[in-house]
Amino acid sequence: MFLTLISLISAMGGFLFGYETVVIAGTIGLLKTQYAFSALMEGWFVSSGLVGCMAGVALAGTLSDRFGRKKVMILSGLLLTLASIGCAVASNAWLLIFARMLGGAGVGIASIISPLYISEVSPPQLRGRFVSLFQLTITLGIVAAMLINAALLEYSMQPAAATTGLWHWLMVDQVWRGMFLLQALPSLVFFVCALLVPDSPRWLVTAGQPESALRVLTKLRAGETAARAELEAIRSAVAEETDSISQLWTSGLRKPLWLAIFLAVFSELSGITVVMYYGPVILEKAGLAANKSLGGHAIIGMVLAASTLLAVWLVDKVGRRKLLLTGVAGACVSLALTGGFFLRGIMEGSEVVILLCAFVAFFAFSMGPIKWIVIAEIFPTKIRARAMSVATLALWLTDVAINFAFPAVRDLFGVSAMFLLCSGFLLIQWWGVWQRLPETKGMSLEAIERLWR
Repeated sequence: MFLTLISLISAMGGFLFGYETVVIAGTIGLLKTQYAFSALMEGWFVSSGLVGCMAGVALAGTLSDRFGRKKVMILSGLLLTLASIGCAVASNAWLLIFARMLGGAGVGIASIISPLYISEVSPPQLRGRFVSLFQLTITLGIVAAMLINAALLEYSMQPAAATTGLWHWLMVDQVWRGMFLLQALPSLVFFVCALLVPDSPRWLVTAGQPESALRVLTKLRAGETAARAELEAIRSAVAEETDSISQLWTSGLRKPLWLAIFLAVFSELSGITVVMYYGPVILEKAGLAANKSLGGHAIIGMVLAASTLLAVWLVDKVGRRKLLLTGVAGACVSLALTGGFFLRGIMEGSEVVILLCAFVAFFAFSMGPIKWIVIAEIFPTKIRARAMSVATLALWLTDVAINFAFPAVRDLFGVSAMFLLCSGFLLIQWWGVWQRLPETKGMSLEAIERLWR
């Protein structure tokens, strides 16, 4: 129960990750109208949060190794709280973009610290399941953002919403402000709850606090005997490690580093964030009205969340490799069909929703959680956070590139071009996983470290 509680608290970073990155989908059309965004400015507005993410990721590893996982988790909650308020009250587009970058920094930190923390406190036989909670909460945050966006837009269009004052400004006249503001509540909850969790026992060992690590492990494991045995295994492994990030380029660790980067980059080249960020715009291209497109987008998000439960259930039974190969293959076929339908102009809005639901379902039980699981478990303890930062930075760089490019690609070549291109990237990912990904199901973090040696 204690392990579940602290894992869920840490995984709240995933909820905010999902909300922060997808709330923008419901605001793009409104802000384009209010501020007359060009395609270039639209791409920059969407990508600005991702630029903040990169800054957060770049700092998170070093801060986490120096000050501990807990303190950095608290920082993430604080930044996300300030950002949601800042977006809601921004007086112009540039202040809004600045607040988006601040929130992006909080998301970037959460994308490192939440799976890292859960990985370090979980026992080997349950690690995949508990780290999958991070991806599950990401999807719940996505669904929450979609439903709130749709509900607020519908409310703002009702005759009964003709109020005045601050409420009218936030929830009716400029309803995009309310969409951003409602993130402040879960952000504040995450900040407060992060104050209550213990620090990672593995970080405590590297910080020279084995007694504190033993106390935490005793709460997390079946008694002091099991805790002492795990503590000795951690101390033995840490004693053989160095804390220099340069060791990632040695022959023993180059392979996991490139594997982590490959999984991070190609999970985003699948096009999942294009569907999440630009989903309503895509569905409008398929013929749905603005309010109906937000509803269809919410259905896609619900499928994403429900399918992630499959990963939580199966990843420690079936294994990382089999789930990933199955999901990548299914996602590839789904995107290819979607792109073909758009190319030939033979689809209706409902058909596109069904195909995109199939795509996100395959993504949700494979690429979504498994990239975080693998990235969080394949590096040595002393440099785990910084090594995760390298791989996660590659993830966010890819996100910036693909989401910045989408409006231009859409206007020049049509929506079909992006979907067909992403299906090609998925073919490459399937081959790479088949060739290079070992199965780490049930292995301790220390055993995985020895695997690369």
